Amino acid sequence: MENVILLLLGASTYHKGIDIGAAEGSNLIAICDGVISFTGFLGGGGYTITLSVNNMKITYCHVSPNFIVQSGNIVKKGQIIGFVGPKNVYGVPGNQYKDSNGNPTNGSTTGPHLHLGVRVDGKYINPLVLFEK
Repeated sequence: MENVILLLLGASTYHKGIDIGAAEGSNLIAICDGVISFTGFLGGGGYTITLSVNNMKITYCHVSPNFIVQSGNIVKKGQIIGFVGPKNVYGVPGNQYKDSNGNPTNGSTTGPHLHLGVRVDGKYINPLVLFEK
């Protein structure tokens, strides 16, 4: 399922991955064993954690800037790796994203949620296939 574009749970634009509504501070769980390959601010994804395993990269976007994992950490499936972040973040150099009041946001977002993206061999797939039985 290459380049699947999903529009779920009120996403404001078409984008690759899924949006999962969740309250700020909700736990983010590693969906598989792997290595954290990125933590930082990533444009429209806001604060982001990337979990890598073999040829797959899983991105957790709009997360809390108070990272509890860092690049190079080995994580296990089911481990808490972060938390859903706030809508607004301050002090991020180059952050071009703002809400209707002009306050800087955690990437391209209108509120707290998780954007989950999965790439295999660099191509986006439907993340839901990882949860099929």
